[in-house]
Amino acid sequence: MEPGPGRARQLGRRCGGPGPLHDPHRPVGVLSRAVRRPVRRRVRRPARRRVRRAARVAPRPSSPDGRARRGHAQAAGPLRRRRFPATRPRHTGRVLAMAHPVDLRRCQVLGLGGTACLALGGETAGALPARELLAPSSPRAVLGLVGVYFGLVLLTAAWALLGRLVGGADRPTPRALALVLAVWAAPLLLAPPLFSRDVYSYLAQGAMVDAHLDVYAHGPARLGGPLADEVAPLWQHTGAPYGPVFLALAAALSDLTRGQLPAGLLGMRLVALLGVALMAAALPRLARHCGADPSAALWLGVLNPLVLLHLVAGAHNDAVMLGLLGLGLVAALGRRPVLGAVLVTLAALVKAPAVLGLAVVLVVQLRAGRRPVPTVLATLAAAAATTVAATAAAGTGYGWIGALDTPVSAQNWALTSLLGRATRSLLEHLGSDLAPLAVPVWHVLGLALTAGLLAVIWWRLRPRPVYALGLSLAAVAAFGPAIRPWYALWALFLIAAAAPSAPVRHRVAAVAGVLALAVLPDGGPADAGQLLLAVSGGALAVVVLWQARLAVGPAVPARTA
Repeated sequence: MEPGPGRARQLGRRCGGPGPLHDPHRPVGVLSRAVRRPVRRRVRRPARRRVRRAARVAPRPSSPDGRARRGHAQAAGPLRRRRFPATRPRHTGRVLAMAHPVDLRRCQVLGLGGTACLALGGETAGALPARELLAPSSPRAVLGLVGVYFGLVLLTAAWALLGRLVGGADRPTPRALALVLAVWAAPLLLAPPLFSRDVYSYLAQGAMVDAHLDVYAHGPARLGGPLADEVAPLWQHTGAPYGPVFLALAAALSDLTRGQLPAGLLGMRLVALLGVALMAAALPRLARHCGADPSAALWLGVLNPLVLLHLVAGAHNDAVMLGLLGLGLVAALGRRPVLGAVLVTLAALVKAPAVLGLAVVLVVQLRAGRRPVPTVLATLAAAAATTVAATAAAGTGYGWIGALDTPVSAQNWALTSLLGRATRSLLEHLGSDLAPLAVPVWHVLGLALTAGLLAVIWWRLRPRPVYALGLSLAAVAAFGPAIRPWYALWALFLIAAAAPSAPVRHRVAAVAGVLALAVLPDGGPADAGQLLLAVSGGALAVVVLWQARLAVGPAVPARTA
């Protein structure tokens, strides 16, 4: 059977001659490859012209019975799909499967190299015990400082590269990201303390509790011995500002290690790693409750350099606080408010700022339609019972309430402290007797400003309590009397799970990247020479990364189908 005239014109030559099927001298049958190729090209051209012409044609007016006629524009979609099929799903999946492991493996290797350099550099430039400290100008200390900042820049670059992968179409799963976290943290497990000497205070305070000394009335100097000698002079005569839950953990660790410093440092780091593990377990679930992507939340809230530098390498007890707080919020959002109140109270008995999490427990119940008065009473009863039970088990008493006003460092760079010192210098220059009151007055003003911000935040963000809690903790850290780089993790952990948009996450990530560079590995103040060495180590890492990019080429991008 021969095709009709319209089909014959499509298969014919542009000059108007008969098509190949109408050639009387050619037998009818399967066309050869040489003939099929030009025929296929000429078949597509009329279809393309029809699609372009149909896109310019407006839909026809409705028929008298009210039903719209089917015009060429409506038929263009099926025609386009029939004439120009998309890439095969099987081939696209194979391409994505090849691109994904290459990028993830590159992130793992780059971050592992960064943390390995951090651990090696910390052997000579970290917060070492007093008997092992080196002079900052010694060659080993200089090399260690350069190596630490070289590794820090490598780790930050790996985190940024992983962020690009998480923001793509083929993002890694939370389980894959948890494996990346384990790989990055492995070299820091046996490294000396980095970026802070607070871990020595933890060990001394745990030994005081184990020796039945009042840790809230006396400083580590009352304990004496090698552990007390490792504590910074500012905290030698200062009571502990931590709650009974953490002090009970520190006392149990002191009893287990018999006061041995290396074993105590390793044990305190394992406690911090346990807190980080709780954070990694709670954050994806918290993100799902808030409608966010679990992988993006895990990347920002747990895999950022601040967690690895200060919670893992620095072994800060903020890891335990955030882990318990995250589990409590997940329980409250999962319709278990009593368990949520208990866990949040335990987090507050590690460090006091976590007590703001009880507001989330209350708001979630009120939004579920529960009566206000019984809800408030039940939540407060659960918190009070937990506090009494934990304090009785720890045996520390309630001195932690009065220890919340622990004095801060004279060189603390919190905003209110900076303004207070500037005002005091000005008043001293003018000869005023009010100069000693400048810093306390600014601290009071900061607390008043924080209270006002909390009221505004919770009033405007009532439907989003987790995000409101994150902003509240950010206000507490920013306008409080003391601030440390790891205090930013209080807010970052929750904003990662409940941020309303990607730009908010990007700004928070930028702040985390800057704060990661703010402290020297020995935890002390920096001089001009140390700053120059730190900048040199970071610049060397940038040069190495640039040369590696030129030699290897950019990562294979993951494309959507």
